[in-house]
Parts: sequence; C-alpha cells; structure tokens
Amino acid sequence: MGISQYLKEIGRGKQGARPLGREQAQDLFGQILDGAVTDLEIGAFCLAMRIKGETPEEMAGFLDAALARIHRIPAGAKPVVVLPSYNGARKLPALTPLLALLVARRGLPVLMHGTPTESGRVIVPLVLQALDIHALPSVRAIAPGEAAFVPTELLCPGLKRLLDVRRVVGLRNSSHSLVKLMNPCTGPAVVVSSYTHPEYAVSMAAVFELMGTTALLLRGTEGEVVADARRLPRMDGFIAGRRITLQQGQKGTLTDLPDLPREIGAETTAAYIQDVLRGDKPVPSSMALQVEHILHLAESI
Repeated sequence: MGISQYLKEIGRGKQGARPLGREQAQDLFGQILDGAVTDLEIGAFCLAMRIKGETPEEMAGFLDAALARIHRIPAGAKPVVVLPSYNGARKLPALTPLLALLVARRGLPVLMHGTPTESGRVIVPLVLQALDIHALPSVRAIAPGEAAFVPTELLCPGLKRLLDVRRVVGLRNSSHSLVKLMNPCTGPAVVVSSYTHPEYAVSMAAVFELMGTTALLLRGTEGEVVADARRLPRMDGFIAGRRITLQQGQKGTLTDLPDLPREIGAETTAAYIQDVLRGDKPVPSSMALQVEHILHLAESI
C-alpha cells in the first residue's frame, strides 16, 4: 500500500503539515515496523516528523502499532517497573542500574530495555556487565526482586531498525520518544520516563493520559530516567492516565552533594553502585525519593 498518502500530509513543513488521526498514525507506523516501505520512505517519514513534531494522538497511534508487534514481557504477580535506557553517560555516571537494583531489592520486578543510539557514551549494558548482570537472551517474565535487561531487538526488530536510522541521518526520530513511553509488558507496569526539555514534559504527559499509563515522569540525567543526583527535579505521576504531582522540584544545585565518581567508565560506575548497595556510600537523596515514588505508583495498581 505504501505510505505516500501520509507523507503528503505530514511533509508540508512546520506550518503547512497536517496531523494524522490515531488510526492513520497506527497504520503508518505499523507499515514502517513491518518493513513494508522503502528506505527512502523511512527517511522521508523521519525528517517530516522531526520538522512537524508528533501530536499526542499521533504518538498514541505509533504506540498502538508498536504494542501490536512487540514480544511483550509476560505478566507476573507484581507490577513491573519499566526503565527505558537509550542514552547512557556522557559526563555523569550512568546510574540506571542503581535505580533498578534499589527498586528490585524492595521486591518489585524491574525491566530495563534499550539499545545504543549514539557513539561516545558509556551505555547501561556495559555497567550491568560489570555488575555481572547480562542481557536476557530471550523474552521472559521478570521475577519479583529481579532487575533484568532486554535489548530492544528482542522486543521488536523493526523498532530497533528505526532507532538505528539515527546513525545514518544524524537526527532523532519518533521512535526515540516512543521507547520512553511504551509499556512492553502484558500486565500492569510502572513506566519510568524522562525528558530533556520542558516542552517534552507537556507532550509526554498528554500521551500518558491518552494511553491510560501508570508512569513516573521527570527530568532525567543526560537522557536517562534517573533523577539527577545533584538536583531535586519535579516528579509527576500518572495512575491509569490520571496525573498527580508526587514531588515539587527544587531550583538550583543541592547543598548536600553525593560523592559521585569522577570517572564515568563502566567499571568505576559499577564499583560506586556496589558501594551504595552495601551501604558504604549513601543513596543520592533525589534517587531515594524517586524510588519511594515508584513504589507508591506500583502500590496504586
């Protein structure tokens, strides 16, 4: 069938482009994930949406298409805490594994999913390997108290291919936002998501409301979903799409700063995480609050 009819609508520039309906967006994105369109059409889609920007209805349609195609994590006895990890560390240590392990030791199953999307960063799977936690070879249920990592290609090969387009064109596309919004589980879950710019907080919140997601949304650390250890960010919760304020943010840098490692390599970061888990170093205060808010959302399900 092709997607030219959709490209005509979204490809008219920022002022002339028209938004797609949710069902249209679902059909468009489904064809892309299925590999039913050409590379040229995929490039046109990525650039058109980059210029136009996704509406919440379009992103909901993209999510509908993705969720119909991914190999979903089977439901268990407790809600799964979902931590997308697609950025890694550039200047600060990648502490997503610490967040995952802090939540897991409180008895919840924790799913991290991701794939490298840019070079030159210390990615979370490397830190996990240094902690002797290896990526799952296949999709399976996550046990209570377990922190597991699933590569995106196991969840949905088509989504992995679309994420990799960034390496060719040098720009993010809709899939980079989508992976931070989706619940890849068959049952209840708490999706922990982050934004880098304030305008994304508005659009991401609207998607959670449309999708009826239970989620925690905050400004993360270099694109990762961990609260910045140097600050106290605002944290908003969503219970089946209903928004609540969990944590009022604090402007500026905290006065009591944690003793973070100066090096951000995987081994150094893993050693710091082990020190925190043993109690030799304190949990950063903003992360401790984030853990409690995640538990509160899980209990609400």
